[in-house]
Parts: sequence; structure tokens; C-alpha cells
Amino acid sequence: MTSLVRHVTFDCADPYKLASFWAEVFGTTLHPEDQPGDGEVGLVGSDLLFIQVPESKAVKNRVHVDLQPQDRTRDEEVERLLALGATLFADHRNPDGTGWAVLLDPEGNEFCVERSRAEREQS
Repeated sequence: MTSLVRHVTFDCADPYKLASFWAEVFGTTLHPEDQPGDGEVGLVGSDLLFIQVPESKAVKNRVHVDLQPQDRTRDEEVERLLALGATLFADHRNPDGTGWAVLLDPEGNEFCVERSRAEREQS
């Protein structure tokens, strides 16, 4: 018998706030029973789970999420995510359109935004 990934869990200070950010990223909602102040919050239709922990983030994530935009370009998606509260951490985008951007979510967790499928097919 093998195992399946049940959740990808984010340790965080404010699960409701961080889950709300990621719900906007993925165009979904929080589970209806989750409320501000809850120690555990999940997203509808997602395996992401947000758990409150007492300590703050201290080092670079060893595992992170890579996003591929579905209906916009990589650069348009980066701008949308910045408007939602992300921060640009490292810009690896190249003049020829290749590369990616590393962003931080509101609690400092790194994630990357890669080119869309359409952009990859053009090169």
C-alpha cells in the first residue's frame, strides 16, 4: 500500500488571514466552517491547510509552491499577486521571456510564478 498527500500544510501566525490570501490566489474560498481566530483553516477544493504555530518563520522554505498562470501571462500574474499582498523577493525573469519570479506571501513563505503554458509554447 502506498501513501497519498492529504495536505500541504503552511505553519503560520494567522491561519485565517494567510488562507484568505491563498484563496484569492487560487480563486476559491475558505471552508465555510472556518472563522477568524481558528487555529486550522483550509481551502475549498484544495489540499492546502494553514495551521497556527507560535514561532515565526526563520529560514528559507525547503518546499515551495510553483504557480503556472492559466488565463494570463506570468508578468500579469505577478502583478495580480503583488496587488493581493505578495512581495517580490527575487526576479529571475529574462529579457527573452524565460525565467520566473520568486514572491513571498504575507507571512514570508516563498513561492514562484512561472510562464503560462501559452508562453512556453511560443518559445
